[in-house]
Amino acid sequence: MQRVDDADAAAFEVVFDRYSAVAFSLAYRMCGRQSIAEDIVQDTFLSLWRRGGRFDRARGSVGAWVLGAVRNRAIDSFRHETAKTGRNVSDDVAAEGMAARERTDHEVERRDEARHVRGALEQLPAEQRRVIELAYFGGFTHTEIAQMLDIPAGTVKGRMRLGLTRMRLALGNSAQVGVASGAGGRR
Repeated sequence: MQRVDDADAAAFEVVFDRYSAVAFSLAYRMCGRQSIAEDIVQDTFLSLWRRGGRFDRARGSVGAWVLGAVRNRAIDSFRHETAKTGRNVSDDVAAEGMAARERTDHEVERRDEARHVRGALEQLPAEQRRVIELAYFGGFTHTEIAQMLDIPAGTVKGRMRLGLTRMRLALGNSAQVGVASGAGGRR
């Protein structure tokens, strides 16, 4: 990153080659549209090229920094689109205008479950929450997460296991946790 900060095009190319695919994957999963995801990634890397000096090794890996920048750019894109169209997606009035198929009992249950899962996720330590978010919401493998966070794959798996166990307990699913942990000890 020091070389990118010094306007070394070859160094920038290495960073782009290494992280552009995962950056696009994250942007696409967040916005759901290829053209917008491509714009987000392009804007992120263009900003990185222009102002690469913001990277701080003490705060994490290059991969995590790039993905954080993509995430922030995607959120900015949502906010801009919301402001441009004059819609507030969290507004109850907008929810009332939704099609009836979105207002079924099943949808209400799904949203309630999602709220509980988000709450349980927020209670996790940051390192456990981060690997779970990257795996389940980002779609990344343990190996990809290990590379992004610059930690061993075994650490990713351990954090994932601990975090998921805590979430099951928080969500009141302790019977399954007990069965899962007890099953490994029996032969």
